[in-house]
Amino acid sequence: MVETRVVITFQTTTHAIAWERACKEEGLPGRLIPMPVEISAHCGLAWLAAPDTVDILLERARELDLSYDRVVELK
Repeated sequence: MVETRVVITFQTTTHAIAWERACKEEGLPGRLIPMPVEISAHCGLAWLAAPDTVDILLERARELDLSYDRVVELK
């Protein structure tokens, strides 16, 4: 069985680091990882999270005015 994960990508490293800092401060799930080779993005970092946490993460990102590029589901 393959576990589904969600990767949130960023336009810049600055956005990725801001996202990581805010998530740690807020106690939000996930972690910063190197960009998976399956995904082409502007920044070499991505946020890895479980699929059931994405809605919470994106809602808080809007409230905290955090930038991200896209959300990609990996299987």
